[in-house]
Amino acid sequence: MRALLVVNPAATTTSARTRDVLIHALASEMKLDAVTTEYRGHARDLGRQAAESGEVDLVVALGGDGTVNEVVNGLLHAGPDPEHLPGLAVVPGGSTNVFARALGLPNQPVEATGVLLDALREGRERTVGLGLTSGTPGSEDEAVPSRWFTFNAGLGFDAGVVGRVEQQRERGRKSTHALYMRQVVRQLLGDPHRRNGMITLELEGEEPVEDLVLSIVSNTSPWTFLGNRPIYAAPQASFDTGLDLFGLTRMSTPAVARYGTQLLTSSPERGPRGKHAVTRHDLTRFTLHSKVPLPLQMDGDHLGLRTSVTFTGVRRALRVIV
Repeated sequence: MRALLVVNPAATTTSARTRDVLIHALASEMKLDAVTTEYRGHARDLGRQAAESGEVDLVVALGGDGTVNEVVNGLLHAGPDPEHLPGLAVVPGGSTNVFARALGLPNQPVEATGVLLDALREGRERTVGLGLTSGTPGSEDEAVPSRWFTFNAGLGFDAGVVGRVEQQRERGRKSTHALYMRQVVRQLLGDPHRRNGMITLELEGEEPVEDLVLSIVSNTSPWTFLGNRPIYAAPQASFDTGLDLFGLTRMSTPAVARYGTQLLTSSPERGPRGKHAVTRHDLTRFTLHSKVPLPLQMDGDHLGLRTSVTFTGVRRALRVIV
């Protein structure tokens, strides 16, 4: 098997020595080329080159969810073709690793590498669905390039939290769950739109749902992890279905306390619910419009401000080694 290993040297939970061990383990089982990323977007470029070369059977992403997202966008640059494009394998090296853990992989890179090697020997793989965002035709964001996401996206509040975390990381702060929780509080205190929602959900065949304060789009479940605790915003979301949406029309102090508690105590059987909660399951296509530019995040990366985003759930988009 011919494989490309894409290594993020800034991955937060792997040292240079650990990465060397993992590279040697993988190279013992396949013809491996290892490339270390040097700039933002480099993993995407490497994934695209692997897809276009026709000479690579497998791309292994060693890093966090951002590295995986870039590799996936490179692999699917010309669109999904799971029968002919290289497969994807993930060795988790980030602080949260939602995509890898949602696939059932261990959160430790050495253990995950062992599972990967076993999967390759046994021929274990699955074809997963992905989410795709694009600029909405007729909107000021119409020309924004399309982008794939693997596990979640959000317009508004949660994307604002992601943006604050990225600012802290640029200042040298380590990405930790405590850092995320502090930024959630600061976003709550500083968000001018948390009492009057700016977002409208448009879904074919339904009346628009207006005044959403929060909009979270899930391609799988759980939505994220707080340490070892999985958080389920949309428990029914799955790699085998379309996209799920969880929204809130109010984020007053009592509402935040209620729905925050429900998220922290959520389970695969029960997610947040109530009169201010908006949920949709297994959506193929829908649009989120905003009255003002709001931050957008995908797979934990802040992607700037948007006023209109169209989401598409694409089934059976990518082969993954599990």
